[in-house]
Formats: sequence, structure tokens, C-alpha cells
Amino acid sequence: MATYAIGDLQGSNSSLQKLLANISFDASRDRLWFVGDLVNRGTESLQCLRFVRSLGDGAVTVLGNHDLHLLCVADGAARLRNGDTLQPVLDAPDREELLDWLRCRPMMHIEGEHVLVHAGLLPQWSVGEAKALAQEVESALRSAGRRDFLAAMYGNRPDCWSEGLKGFDRLRVIVNAMTRMRLCTPGGRMEFSHKGEPANYPAGYLPWFDVPLRKSADSTVICGHWSALGLKVEHNLLSLDTGCLWGGALTAVRLEDRTIFQVSCAELAGQAQWDS
Repeated sequence: MATYAIGDLQGSNSSLQKLLANISFDASRDRLWFVGDLVNRGTESLQCLRFVRSLGDGAVTVLGNHDLHLLCVADGAARLRNGDTLQPVLDAPDREELLDWLRCRPMMHIEGEHVLVHAGLLPQWSVGEAKALAQEVESALRSAGRRDFLAAMYGNRPDCWSEGLKGFDRLRVIVNAMTRMRLCTPGGRMEFSHKGEPANYPAGYLPWFDVPLRKSADSTVICGHWSALGLKVEHNLLSLDTGCLWGGALTAVRLEDRTIFQVSCAELAGQAQWDS
């Protein structure tokens, strides 16, 4: 039995199937962990959702910003944006089953020393504190009033955490940290405009995982989201978005021994319009 953590799919099911063949994936014994963003920008979002859902307990996936965007559009809380490729999911005969399944995915997953989250964790959050905050968002997503939450989810403010935050402001900060954050100050103030390579940061900001004394540093955080960063492997970090959507590679790491597996996604180069 092996557990493989896999980077952002974003609707690239063909690349996923190539990668699974490369690692000789056996659904009867192996497990897959996905860092989120199963959907959007690529042309096979529907196939990605159907396949990952078909694995049942053999797959764990956390919610990414594109997954949440799909739920917003499906519930009428947002409109499709330029470059979205979600219409096949919205038109699918099994749409409601897929959306209900996606809506019930966690914001983060903890198992042993590993923490799976799409983007990152604010430096002042311990893993236990972050899990409790993630559950607040999960409850809102599954509540009768979820459309109101989804409609209020977008936005960059507040841009830092305070225990005194309430309502939609509180939930928005949690969502932004776990699904959108790349940079923050040592005090945890987030910045969302920088999406490029890890250089030329705005003054005072640095990658969230480089913040000194961050409270989650004793665990290994497995994440994606930052395709320009590429593969980054440190003792307490596995960042796995290697830009498959942009013609890079789709990456998996076997957690038991940290062996890296990759397949080229060169055939996808130029197909996606932009990312967020």
C-alpha cells in the first residue's frame, strides 16, 4: 500500500491517467491525496470529478479556489468568468451528485505528520487551530444558507486574521488563506496580487511557508496552488503544483519515501487563458 500526493489537476484528467499508469496505481491497495483544484481551465473537469469521486475512500481531496468557484456558480452565487471551462460539469446529467460530493470535501486533511491544504496556513495558526477554522467553512458550505456565504466569499478583505472576526469576514479570511494565499507578512497579512515566480516580492512580504516561527512548522504541509513556484520539497513542505495546465508537469510524491513521479503536460501548453 502506498499513498501518493498529487498536484493541481485543473481539468487535466488525461495527464492524471498517464501519471497513475506511471506509478502503477492500484486502486485496491493505494491511496491518492489531491491538493485541490480538480477543476477549471483544463477541458476535462467533468472527467476529473467523476474519476476522483469513483475512488471512494481511496482518494482524499481538499477544496481549492477553483473548486469553490464551481460551487459558487452552480448555486447561482457567481457567474462564469473569462477562461472558465466548467460548463460541461454544470450540464452533466450527474451534476447534482458531483456537486454534492464536492461540497462535502474538507478544506484540509490531517493524517499523522502530514497536513493537506490547497494553498497554505497563516503563520499564527497551529494545525489544530487551522482544523477547527476549516470546519467552520465546511459547515457553512453544507448549511441551508450556503448561497449567502458563497455570494460573500469573494474579496481580499480582511487580509489578516483576528480571533475577533465574525460572520462572513471571518469565513472569507479562512478561505483566502487556505485556498489563495502565496505571500504574507510575518504578522500574517496576506497579499494576493503576486502570482509569479518566487522573487521580487512586495516589501515586507514573503512566502507563507518561510515565515519564521510559523506555528504549523512541526508538520509537513502538502499544498499546491502556486504553479510559478514549481516543485518545492523541504523537510516540512511539499508544494506540488508544477504547472500541468500550462504545459509543465503533473507531479506525485509517494509519502512513504518521498519518491517523486512526474509526467509531461506539454500538449496542454497554451490552452489555458489565465489562473487565479
